[in-house]
Amino acid sequence: MAGDWIKMRADLHTHPKVVRMASALKADRLRIVGGLHSAWCLFDVHSVDGFLDGYSADTIDDLIGFPGFARAMMAVGWLEEEGESLVMPRFEAHNGQSAKRRAQDADRKRNVRKASASEADKNRTREEKRREDLKDKTPHIGDEKNKPVDNSGGGKPDPHATNSVIDGYVPSGGSGALGKFTMPDSWTPDPDFTKRAALWGVNLKTDVTPFELADFITYWKAEGKAFHHDQWQQKLARSVQLSRTKPARTQQRDVNAVPEPDSEIPPGFRG
Repeated sequence: MAGDWIKMRADLHTHPKVVRMASALKADRLRIVGGLHSAWCLFDVHSVDGFLDGYSADTIDDLIGFPGFARAMMAVGWLEEEGESLVMPRFEAHNGQSAKRRAQDADRKRNVRKASASEADKNRTREEKRREDLKDKTPHIGDEKNKPVDNSGGGKPDPHATNSVIDGYVPSGGSGALGKFTMPDSWTPDPDFTKRAALWGVNLKTDVTPFELADFITYWKAEGKAFHHDQWQQKLARSVQLSRTKPARTQQRDVNAVPEPDSEIPPGFRG
C-alpha cells in the first residue's frame, strides 16, 4: 500500500548484529541493511503478529535474492523457525500498526514540545517587556502592599470531576483504548473460531478442547502481554495446530521397577 513504512535505526549499518551478518556472509554491511529492509518489509506486509506460515529460510533467501541471509538472521536472533512457520521476534515492538502509531505519537509530541518551548520564549519576552514598561511608568507609593493575584481559572472546582491518578478511575477500555487486553481467565474464542482459523491458513479438524484452551490461557496470562481479540484467536489457532502436530510421547519403562521373578522350572531340570 502506498505510503507504508517501517522503523529502522539510523545507525543500523554499525549495529554489532549487522557486522556479524556481514562477516558470516562475506558481504558489504550496506547490502546487509538492504536485505534486512526487504525481510522486515515482507513481514510488515504479509503478517499481523510476526508469523509467516508456510515460509522457510530458503523462501526468504529466494524472495530477497540473497542466499544464506535467513540463516544469518537466525544466528543473530532476528529470525526464528517454529514448525513450518517463520517468526519475527518482538514484531509488536517494531512492526505493525501499534509500533508505527507509537513512533508517530513520539514525533508529534516532540513537535508539540518544540512549538510550546518557542511560544513560551515569546511569551516570556513579552511579559518581561511589559514589566519593564510598568516599572518605568508606575510611581512607587510607600507602604502600599500588593494585592494577591488569583491565578485560578475562576469558579468552584467540580466535585464530580474524575481523575485517574487521584481516585483510580480508568475510562472504559482502560489502557487498552485501542482494543488490546491481557489474557483473562474468562476469555473464549468466537463461536465460528474454527472457520475463521481456516481463513488464516490453520485447519483445525475439531473444536478447541477445554484442556487446550486452559493450557493456552495459563501460558499467556503469565506472560502478561496485551493483544487484540483477533490476534489472541490467531495465536490460539497456531498453538493448537502446533500441539496437535507434535508426536505423542511413548510411555517409557521405569528403570527403577523390579520385575517379578520367574519361578517356573524349565523341562529337563527337575530332580
